[in-house]
Amino acid sequence: MDVGYIVSGFGVGLLVGITGVGGGALMTPLLIFGFGISPAVAVGTDLVFAAITKASGVWIHARQSTVDWRVVGRLASGSLPAALLTLAVLGEVDTHSAEAQGFITTLLGVALMLTAAALLWRSHLSKQPHSHDDDVERKGVVWITVAAGVVLGVLVTLTSVGAGALGAAVLFWLYPRFSAVRVVGTDIAHAVPLTAVAGFGHWQMGSVDTGLLMMLLIGSLPGIYLGSRLSKKIPERWLRPALATLLLVIGFRMVA
Repeated sequence: MDVGYIVSGFGVGLLVGITGVGGGALMTPLLIFGFGISPAVAVGTDLVFAAITKASGVWIHARQSTVDWRVVGRLASGSLPAALLTLAVLGEVDTHSAEAQGFITTLLGVALMLTAAALLWRSHLSKQPHSHDDDVERKGVVWITVAAGVVLGVLVTLTSVGAGALGAAVLFWLYPRFSAVRVVGTDIAHAVPLTAVAGFGHWQMGSVDTGLLMMLLIGSLPGIYLGSRLSKKIPERWLRPALATLLLVIGFRMVA
């Protein structure tokens, strides 16, 4: 048992609990750069990791009625078929080849930079006054939501990044009447089936390290719990920009 993986899982879980940033943006680069895990295995393992760690969050938000299941359905109607199609394409290529690893790394870098931008944009959007229009029923918003789901489905399946911060930023933009907690609940409820489908596909392709997964979970679950308890005591206005800057630097390094 590698204690380093457990400690890393705890650290990432702590940050996820405090900031709400998806574990993919934090865990996947750490596995690649910190532990030398191949990009394909890092992505596959993190997808299953995300599905498991977010599942309890869905249950909590559902009990608190902070999930809009109509919006979840719209996102999923785009993201799940897109994830399955992306998995079918990945199944036809050698994801462990140098070319595929390079492509995944570059795309991951782009996803991290987008996540950094989304973190800052989300902070701005969440401060805007909520609209009283029933934007959930506007036809234009419905189809844009489905299209956003398609983009998230492809991006998350290829990089494990996007279901958290990017998904939340999209919801803040499309559904300005939603409170912050409703955005988070809806985002998590969509992220679980997406990461589960994508993670299962990667597992079938042999891109999930179950031993590594278990060690990450051992550390992350208590970390998420502690982070959620500390989130009200730590000034997020400082932590979120710092985290966005870190993701931007890591993303640039992966692309360069």
